[in-house]
Amino acid sequence: MNGSTTLNHHCITTLKTLTPHITCLAVHRNLLYAASVNLINVFDLSHYTHVDAFNETPSSGFVKSIAFNGSRVFTAHQDCKIRVWLITTSRRHRLLSSLPTVTDRLRRCIVPKNYVSVRRHKTRLWIQHCDTVSGLAVNESLMYSVSWDKSFKIWDLSGYRCLESVKAHEDAINAVAVNDDGTVYTASADGCIKVWKRDDRVKRHLLVSTTVGNEKSTVNALALEGGGTALFSGGCDGAICRWGRENDDVVKKETLWGHSGAILCLIHVASLLASGSADLTVRIWQQERGRSWYCCRSVLEGHEKPVKSLVAFPGAVGEGDSNDVVTVFSGSLDGDIKVWEVFG
Repeated sequence: MNGSTTLNHHCITTLKTLTPHITCLAVHRNLLYAASVNLINVFDLSHYTHVDAFNETPSSGFVKSIAFNGSRVFTAHQDCKIRVWLITTSRRHRLLSSLPTVTDRLRRCIVPKNYVSVRRHKTRLWIQHCDTVSGLAVNESLMYSVSWDKSFKIWDLSGYRCLESVKAHEDAINAVAVNDDGTVYTASADGCIKVWKRDDRVKRHLLVSTTVGNEKSTVNALALEGGGTALFSGGCDGAICRWGRENDDVVKKETLWGHSGAILCLIHVASLLASGSADLTVRIWQQERGRSWYCCRSVLEGHEKPVKSLVAFPGAVGEGDSNDVVTVFSGSLDGDIKVWEVFG
């Protein structure tokens, strides 16, 4: 991508799911995953055909996040559970387990200290989320889950065990991001972004830094710049904040204004930042040539309801990486998934 004033874009196609209300998108192995209500739809990106739909149980509620580890798919649900699926050789999806597993629950249920109070006169095992699981992030053999129950948990993906639970915020946690070095970022409706690192001496994650966005607005989305050199956050005030690390502190570097509604999703890919908003648009941001700050380069319009989720990768579909093209997928509460090519 060059530093031109405007990045050109066009919509290649629009995909429809079997049910409306797109809640999250993900891409893995040339497959696009699109969750709408409880159902997870799968499209082959080679020809944009619908190849599978799984999790047909309505009781799981909305699917809030999708993550991957090898041939396994992890999905976060409104019913407080994380489900584990296997991608078969025929590109179908088979349920392997739910987290926490029955074995893990049985192993811990006989010890009273494993129970925590979740509300008046009600307790649960500390390995269980007690509200909607709102986000997932995988880093090698570990997975991090965040929840509206104000906690985040760390899972060992080799044995499906919960290793740790952290009471992290004063309100619902909406997003999580994990750097390659294991630094964890959590964003909450309490207006705070918190930074966590594991301390091997005490064998648990400790709070490193806390920062507050604009006027303590609810933070809905996080995205890490390539290499984790910067963090982006988006909230209900319509602003996008870019944060940098100075020692163990997170310091605001700039605020990006342009959206007229809440920021609902963020992604960073190939030097571009994409933001989806309740104002029905996707904005593409890029750093000024030779400068440190970001400017809006394109506005992608066409959705009829808020843009809830974004995924992207460098290059055109089927053509591999390219310095000139980024393919962006935007999922909206109107039920449409639009496929864009952004180039300049």
